[in-house]
Amino acid sequence: MAREGIGTSLELTSRKAREWLQRVITLLDSAIGELNRDHSAKGTLVEAASLLRAQFAPEPATARDEGRLLAWQARKVVEYIDAHIADSIMVADLCALIQRSEAHFSRSFKRTFAQSPHAFVIRRRLDLAAQYMLQTEAPLSDIALRCGFTDQAHLCKHFRQATGDTPGAWRRVRRMQRFGNSTPDSSSEGVAREGGAVERATAVAA
Repeated sequence: MAREGIGTSLELTSRKAREWLQRVITLLDSAIGELNRDHSAKGTLVEAASLLRAQFAPEPATARDEGRLLAWQARKVVEYIDAHIADSIMVADLCALIQRSEAHFSRSFKRTFAQSPHAFVIRRRLDLAAQYMLQTEAPLSDIALRCGFTDQAHLCKHFRQATGDTPGAWRRVRRMQRFGNSTPDSSSEGVAREGGAVERATAVAA
């Protein structure tokens, strides 16, 4: 009888906690709907609601999604990387964003993006560098620094690994193609065209 009483008490406590969490989530969702002008406050509330919702009613993991980052976690990590692309980005900083250990984070990240965090950051930097090369007249040395590479040689090394071309050669070919003065070179296949994204950057080793 005593055990049954304890079990009933725990069940009621758990039920009350769930009701409380549901009420908090409802209030947060309502506040988010009213904050159309204050985007900063809205973002904070969205994150709070997401954290509560994940704790209260986490999405069931399928065999395919098990071990991957949640959508909001992946989005938060990518946004941080893009915002700090010119800086030194440490795995520890990314882990802190979603409060995971480095080992757990690295496994989940690779299952989500099919790349290690290091390779993913290099790819984003190459994508941005390609955009700058197509859309600006900036010298490669400046582009390298803007995109977080140590120097021009560092950019050239990774760009050539990803595309088979040096940045200078790739830039010349793309500019000539824009004006219809040449046909695509076989060594330039696999590189994004006018969009500026380096498609073969996924081949960069971690």
